[in-house]
Amino acid sequence: MKGLELSRRFFFEAVQPVLERRFPELEYAAALIGYGSEVLGLDDEMSQDHEWGPRVQLFTDQLHRAPEIERTFAEELPRTFAGFPTNFGPTGERGTVWMTATESGPVAHRVQTFKLADFLRTRIGVDPREGFTAADWLVTPSQQLLELTAGDVFADPIGELTRVRRLLAWYPHDVWLLAMAGHWRRIAEFEHLHGATLIRRDELGSRLLAAALVRDLMFLGFLQHRRYAPYPKWFGAAYAELNLPESEALVAALSAGGSDASEDALVTAYEIVAGRHNELAVTEEVEATARQFWGRPIRVISADRFVEALRRAISDPDLKAVDHDSGGFDALSDNTQLLSYPLLWRQLVGLYDRA
Repeated sequence: MKGLELSRRFFFEAVQPVLERRFPELEYAAALIGYGSEVLGLDDEMSQDHEWGPRVQLFTDQLHRAPEIERTFAEELPRTFAGFPTNFGPTGERGTVWMTATESGPVAHRVQTFKLADFLRTRIGVDPREGFTAADWLVTPSQQLLELTAGDVFADPIGELTRVRRLLAWYPHDVWLLAMAGHWRRIAEFEHLHGATLIRRDELGSRLLAAALVRDLMFLGFLQHRRYAPYPKWFGAAYAELNLPESEALVAALSAGGSDASEDALVTAYEIVAGRHNELAVTEEVEATARQFWGRPIRVISADRFVEALRRAISDPDLKAVDHDSGGFDALSDNTQLLSYPLLWRQLVGLYDRA
């Protein structure tokens, strides 16, 4: 059973009945969002070795009742649900837990209670209901936006959690354009260098540059299909679900590293992604075929042309005033420590907000 379906059933069959019986006046939303491969639908048997299991998040402004709610579920939840323990114990990895069968005593369950505003500030540093600027969008890693908009909401009679998910469902138009420009800019910086390493028969260098170019082409695939990209653990699996026509060429570019076939494959991928850019009709049409790099025997898409077209299409005055093409967070860094802590990434706001 997939984890999201397990948690959905757990809520309706085990958690909700306790809430209706013991806390009938409690106003709450129930969901499974945030961290976890099951939130993205990418969980498997290996996922069950930490955190995975029957778990639910409750969001309420009556947070003073959280200890009472915690105790009640510990005493009244079944010890197993759908064949899985509802009790969790520590693993060998500090700070993580996993399902641990118990035959007596209160259940150490994973029905967690939060105040929505606190949960949001922990995940992305701000409560978007109070405003979410273009700079806020750009500094927030797509993984964090994905975690808040994936998963499922099981109950939300007040509607505030649903409202947040709608607010964060996708980038505002001009933010989207600048995010795409950032990945085209990275391609523009590297595409000719890859060809130079081939000429010099620098196999290791060509493989490194091919991997960098493939990464940005994959990010463009997510952006062009209006999908938030996950962080590296799930990046390839989520990309495969898009079933994009350039996927085969990207694999070939990586496997053929150090040979001219690598450039052939990258050129194929460039032209497919460039053609899809034109299909989006978000800029004036940009010629989507490869060409030589300044007369050298190196084929490129001249990605800077797409950067310039995207920048010209932006109408938001604040974004037009941004004096660089770095794009959003995902084009700046894949450092896990940085993307995991809002206090760190929010220090990047000044890159976009020069007021």
